[in-house]
Amino acid sequence: MINYQDITFKWLGHDGFIITSKTGQTVCIDPYEVIGDFKPVNILVSTHEHGDHCSPVDLEKFTSPDTVIFGIEAAKEKLAPLKKKSLRIIKPNFKDKIDSIVLEFVPAYNINKFRSPGKPFHPKEDNKVGVILTIDGVRVYHAGDTDKIPEMKDFKPHVALLPVSGTYVMTAKEAIEAVAVLQPKLAIPMHFGAIVGDKSMAQEFKDGVSCEVIIPSL
Repeated sequence: MINYQDITFKWLGHDGFIITSKTGQTVCIDPYEVIGDFKPVNILVSTHEHGDHCSPVDLEKFTSPDTVIFGIEAAKEKLAPLKKKSLRIIKPNFKDKIDSIVLEFVPAYNINKFRSPGKPFHPKEDNKVGVILTIDGVRVYHAGDTDKIPEMKDFKPHVALLPVSGTYVMTAKEAIEAVAVLQPKLAIPMHFGAIVGDKSMAQEFKDGVSCEVIIPSL
């Protein structure tokens, strides 16, 4: 468990996190291949429709009739059957508030990662998202699947959860460059240990930045 100003971060593996506020409000983002039993959360976010970010068998472990779910249009078919209070379809620049937690959805896309010439894994026009949570006055940025993008200059997070594995997302070197733009107080690497990437990439990232870095563990 990682703690920042009494906000806790539990890594679920890959890009998955449970974030808990001082008052016990819980947000789960992108659970994938999670192990164990979990309590339902207040807010569930799927950043996009790919199976490692929108896995119904994993998502349902965190939902109840009191859970508000956020996801993009392309994920709607997977998200609609889940237990929930409501399903809110979002895209970049959408903003909402649940109790005391503010959610700002921001772009997440590839600049230089392609499945074939001219076809990125995560095209900008698909409206996949990252999310900035404001919890107890702390801005937490979960980047989703993205490269270092120009929009990052406006995010100003205190905590940044950043992919580091390359192939589909930023490499460790690119994530180091992103930190120079974002200037968080704490950075937490993710998107390693499943599908692509390993802990060495998280360590390369940690060694390359000047802010505090905590490499999460299960």
